[in-house]
Amino acid sequence: NCVCFLCFCRCCFICLFAVLINKVSLDVTVEAVFGGSVVLPCSSDEHDLKLQDTDVFWRGKDNEIIYNLIKGADSLKSQEPRYKNRAQTFPDEYRRGNFSIKLVNLTHADAGTFICYITPSNEQKTVKLIIKESTEQENHGPETQLNWWKILLICVFTLSVFVSVIAYFICKQRKRTQAPI
Repeated sequence: NCVCFLCFCRCCFICLFAVLINKVSLDVTVEAVFGGSVVLPCSSDEHDLKLQDTDVFWRGKDNEIIYNLIKGADSLKSQEPRYKNRAQTFPDEYRRGNFSIKLVNLTHADAGTFICYITPSNEQKTVKLIIKESTEQENHGPETQLNWWKILLICVFTLSVFVSVIAYFICKQRKRTQAPI
């Protein structure tokens, strides 16, 4: 009975850990200043990327086309007009799987969620852009909320260990009291 409880605790912890790790790796929040520029990060987890087989699609609100890379080359024919000459890529980084884009001359209309789709690996990265008013020319990089998730993960892990230790001692105590003399 106690063994089942310990197994249950371990399974719950493993499932929660997997969900938290997945959450940390997916959502990225980036803050930038009105009129400034910002890099929206997007990297492939695939290591054997062949550019001639790779398409990358950056999309914004209402599925608007921010940037397309078809077979590793720019394809800007159907780019949303307000992003023309404002969205830039880093071609030297493509081979490393880095398909981040830089947006310049930011406006409040740029705030929102951007999605980077990478095929054929079927990867999707989500980036939330927040535009701030500031007199300073500061530009924050990716702010993955990782610190908050690390703290939560540490708390969950500690609590899981604590509950497992208590369950172990309770089981051990029950076995002692039930053991024949």
